[in-house]
Amino acid sequence: MEPSTIIGIIVLVLLAIFVVTAIARAVRIVPQAVALIVERLGRYNSTMYAGLHFLIPFVDRVRAGVDLREQVVSFPPQPVITSDNLVVSIDTVIYFQVTDPKSATYEIANYITGIEQLTVTTLRNVIGSMDLEQTLTSRDQINGQLRGVLDEATGRWGIRVNRVELKAIDPPASVQGSMEQQMRAERDRRAAILTAEGVKQSQILTAEGEKQSAILRAEGQAQSAILKAQGESKAITQVFDAIHRGDADPKLLAYQYLQMLPQIANGTSSKMWIVPTEFTAALNGIAGAFGVNPVAGPPSGDGGETATERARREATEDDDDPFAGTALQDPAEALAQARSSASEASGEARESGTLSGRPFDHGTESGQRPAGESAPPVTGFDEPGGSGAVPPRPGQ
Repeated sequence: MEPSTIIGIIVLVLLAIFVVTAIARAVRIVPQAVALIVERLGRYNSTMYAGLHFLIPFVDRVRAGVDLREQVVSFPPQPVITSDNLVVSIDTVIYFQVTDPKSATYEIANYITGIEQLTVTTLRNVIGSMDLEQTLTSRDQINGQLRGVLDEATGRWGIRVNRVELKAIDPPASVQGSMEQQMRAERDRRAAILTAEGVKQSQILTAEGEKQSAILRAEGQAQSAILKAQGESKAITQVFDAIHRGDADPKLLAYQYLQMLPQIANGTSSKMWIVPTEFTAALNGIAGAFGVNPVAGPPSGDGGETATERARREATEDDDDPFAGTALQDPAEALAQARSSASEASGEARESGTLSGRPFDHGTESGQRPAGESAPPVTGFDEPGGSGAVPPRPGQ
């Protein structure tokens, strides 16, 4: 192959490479949300947005590509001094968007660094006029002031600041401990107040419940007592009417006393028990029913008739049944009758000489009398209308 031919081939290859390179530099495809700054011969020529664009090879060149989307930049914590001379660390987050790619490219060398430094200085100015309490509770106010200052300063850079947020405000460790203690004390105080309120309400409700319960219990007891009294009244009335209709005699009463004797004596802890005078009178009534006078003793041999025998004889003469047609007598009248009969019997005994010239005695502590003396007769046990009462002893 001749040298001229070889040189021609080399020239053609170089020409093809040059054409391909020129075409590659002349045709540019710009993606969405991206802007390209084009310079022609070193000067700003145009801004290319999304789409297909052609450049003049070796005359036009792309200076920079700018992202038109909203960007988020987080800055490291910055120490800031509050008005009460406390150093707090604050880290911020900036949300911004490039609105003018040309200004963002030619007005500032690095708009990210410019925004960061502007944020730090503005933050120190804002926080320096607040104390720690206001700093911790005024996040929205701080965010609004920062956004206003940054938006005004970055407007000529072709940047719009949308939001400024404080991620964290960290006071010193000693201040954090004091704040925790204060918070704990406040919560303890609130808990104590709530507990006291609960105890107060509980005691009030308990007192009201006890009051209502006591009232209802008292009303129930009153109704129960009234009903019980009414029932006892009706029972006594019925028993009283039954006694009057049945015309009870001293023998029946004496029998009832005998039935109650085992119940009186029944008691394991009873060391002594007292027999009532009514029970003694009942025993005297039983003895009189069998024809024996427990006080006067057997009839005397001189054939004298006692007051009891005379009363029984008179009752027998009036009616075959000495207890028929008898009615309950008032206790006071029966006692007066018994005392009168006892005085009459004593007079008869003195006349007959049974007392042996000694004063009349109703008995001694042992129940024995001197020889030749006889007890005064007792009336009221076997006579119609008798109450069964024994005349009281002297000194009783």
